[in-house]
Amino acid sequence: MSKMEFNNDQIKYSTVENLKSYNSIYKIKKKVNIVSWLKRIALVLILCMFLPWTQNLRVKGYVTTRFQEDRPTQLNSIIPGKIMKWYVKEGDSIKKGDTILRIGEIKPEYFDPKLIERTLEQIVAKEKSLLSYEGKANTASGQSEALLKSRDIKLQQADNKIQQQNLYIAIDSTNLIAGEAEIRIYTRQNSAAKTMFESGAISLSEYEKRTAAYQNSLAKLQSLQNKLNQSRQELLNLIVEKDNIQQEYRDKILKADGERFGSISNAANTEYEISKLKNTYANYDSRNKLYYILSPIDGQVGSVSKAGIDVVLKEGDFIAEIIPNMKNKAVEIYIDPVDLPLVNVDQKMQFIFDGYPVVLFGGWPQFNYGIFHGKIAMVEKAISKNGKFRALVVEDSSERNWPPHLTVGSGANGIVLLKDVRIYYEIWRNINGFHPDYYVVNNNEKVNAEK
Repeated sequence: MSKMEFNNDQIKYSTVENLKSYNSIYKIKKKVNIVSWLKRIALVLILCMFLPWTQNLRVKGYVTTRFQEDRPTQLNSIIPGKIMKWYVKEGDSIKKGDTILRIGEIKPEYFDPKLIERTLEQIVAKEKSLLSYEGKANTASGQSEALLKSRDIKLQQADNKIQQQNLYIAIDSTNLIAGEAEIRIYTRQNSAAKTMFESGAISLSEYEKRTAAYQNSLAKLQSLQNKLNQSRQELLNLIVEKDNIQQEYRDKILKADGERFGSISNAANTEYEISKLKNTYANYDSRNKLYYILSPIDGQVGSVSKAGIDVVLKEGDFIAEIIPNMKNKAVEIYIDPVDLPLVNVDQKMQFIFDGYPVVLFGGWPQFNYGIFHGKIAMVEKAISKNGKFRALVVEDSSERNWPPHLTVGSGANGIVLLKDVRIYYEIWRNINGFHPDYYVVNNNEKVNAEK
């Protein structure tokens, strides 16, 4: 019995609850606060659900420039030729107007080293020929004027002669009328004398005397008639002579005018040839300047596609690339068509440039550290070949400046900042697969600033 009691006491003292070391190590009797902590965590999570969250879009892009003239430029050969000498090498910094290389001629028609001088001599010779033709035209014009004056004088003389001959005809006509009257008188007297002679009233000598007078009047009348006819014939000759003068001077004037117009035509052809030669001269002079290929911008010599000496270049061949010094930095991004309504001009963005570490907090852009800011300057209305819409983002002057060592082609991850919502709404939207809310940039601040 005593043994049994001892065992019970031993069992009693050997119970786990009575072991001091066990209670000291595991503290089983300590109060458990798991439920309280879970309640606190749930309360914090519920409160966090009402915190603001900025919706955003993630896009990728590359560093470029705002203006086309600031982007990498290709140097091309304007004329065919061969490389004679290089003045720079890859990686050299150059200024606008620096000589890149010199090319030589490969076309036989341009081999003459004095081609420009000889073309200029041809122009001078043609100009002298032009002066000669102009002088000849002026001479012919003066000759025509002199012929016109001479013709007028000759015609005036012919008119005077015709007028004078008309007076002679009038006088002869008057004389003929007087002769006709006189012959009528002598005819009557001769008839009366014959009657008187037959009656014996007058003698034979008196009758013969009157008959002779009658015969003389007949002769005189015939002479007057012949003189009138001669005067009339002379008038016709003067009229014909006047017509001959007009025809003669018409031929001479037409010949002089023909020479003048011929000289004018030759002068015009010579002017055309001079203009053509001047054009050729200008082309030759411009071609000589194209032998030296100059840099159009400030920048750095990039990759060279045509290296070596005596390498033949075709017209338009790519020679080298000039990378300009970046002045107006921008980021080229591409937006999915479904996100295009969410993107507007002047909309704010944040950027992470390759090589520049940041601390990112997603929907809380105000807590991001090391981030760079920008605003959308342009969104293309036509879709690009990659199936997205291209946009350009420029530096936001109201924020810190972009890194000075950005180069064209550097990567950039962009965050387009959209509407501010609550976290619970953003979680609900993502669970349901809804698109971010339509967002319109508020330009009131900009308008007020401009006012």
